[in-house]
Amino acid sequence: MGRSAQISRTTKETDIHLMLDLDGTGSADIHTGIGFFDHMMDAFTRHGLFDVVLQVKGDLEVDGHHSVEDTGIVLGEAIKKAVGDKKGIKRYGYMILPMDEALVLCAVDLCDRPYFVFEGEELLAAPMVGNFDTELVHEFFLAVANAAGMNLHFKVFYGRNSHHIIEAMFKAFAKALDMAVTKDPRITDVLSTKGKL
Repeated sequence: MGRSAQISRTTKETDIHLMLDLDGTGSADIHTGIGFFDHMMDAFTRHGLFDVVLQVKGDLEVDGHHSVEDTGIVLGEAIKKAVGDKKGIKRYGYMILPMDEALVLCAVDLCDRPYFVFEGEELLAAPMVGNFDTELVHEFFLAVANAAGMNLHFKVFYGRNSHHIIEAMFKAFAKALDMAVTKDPRITDVLSTKGKL
């Protein structure tokens, strides 16, 4: 295993165990109890070329909110731990990704300063995709950004199908994160004029 992390988080609402390897091959073993969310996390794993094992037991009898938001927290913590001191990484990543009629931009800065922007959220017109509440896209990525200490920006330029828009977001995030964590031999310390992040 390369740069990896294992994170567990148990509350009265969720029990989550996650293994993340940033230097993987796209191997996914994901079980959240929410079919569409499994599909999105699988897309994140494969398109970022990460390895992810994720087991989520949540209070789905209430709804999917706690399961999705808490998974975002755990994923953010795992990213932060796996990246480590950030020496030698590119730090920034971005992707403009099409999926059929939808076009999404994602930009990442692994700067230890959490900030989240989501433009175009109103284009998620369908309230549900399968058994996944589309409002939870915002909650998931907000939780990731806060827990990882990253700037995370999305802009949905256009799109009609909520499934396509959300999937484009997860894939774009994967590609942007993969770029940001990539090591560059020209970077010998952290990429910052301050000398630290």
